[in-house]
Amino acid sequence: MAGKSSVFDMIGPVMIGPSSSHTAGVVRIARAAIRLLGGIPDEVSIIFYNSFARTYEGHGSDRAIIGGLMDFKTDDERIKDALEIAKEKGLNYRFKSIGNSSVHHPNTIKLQLIKDGKSLEVVGESLGGGLINIAEVDGFVANFSAQDHTLIIKAKDISGAIAFISSVIAQEKANIATMSVSRKGKNDIACHVIEMDSGIAPITLEYLKSLPWINELIYIPDIDL
Repeated sequence: MAGKSSVFDMIGPVMIGPSSSHTAGVVRIARAAIRLLGGIPDEVSIIFYNSFARTYEGHGSDRAIIGGLMDFKTDDERIKDALEIAKEKGLNYRFKSIGNSSVHHPNTIKLQLIKDGKSLEVVGESLGGGLINIAEVDGFVANFSAQDHTLIIKAKDISGAIAFISSVIAQEKANIATMSVSRKGKNDIACHVIEMDSGIAPITLEYLKSLPWINELIYIPDIDL
């Protein structure tokens, strides 16, 4: 898995709730998802898999995911009342559980989000100690930790694309920690996921967005999820 960890990560973050996997990790998956979406969703379908499916109510994962979707941090006292606050704010949500899925990590959540007519699907895994892995974005394999500066670029699958994007990032003197490319088919759209040790200037992001073969660019800065 991408990202860095330390003894402090493994001890766990300051948080509301009984379990770092079932609360802090869940909050962080949601907060990563809304950054991919571009804001707090209008509605969301939430699917809990495996261990989460069996325990999400008792361990407070339902409140944690809704709190994170409203951008509450892991130690925000409002998480306890997140379901009620969401209703007051008009955030429409629904839960579903699938208790036995051999293809998913034991602590997996799928989010199907809608904001201003834009839809996004995110699959996240809670790994323990508050650490997470964003496994998929819109069906593309992603596998990033949301601990580093992260670029997600959906682009035409053209020759030289990886080298070109890497060279632009190198001009920023940003060190690439991990880079992966997922394709749904040959010569189809490719999804580039790039984790970096430092950030990218807004003008560089605008330049990449302006390229005719890049369909979508999402940038998640190094933030406290």
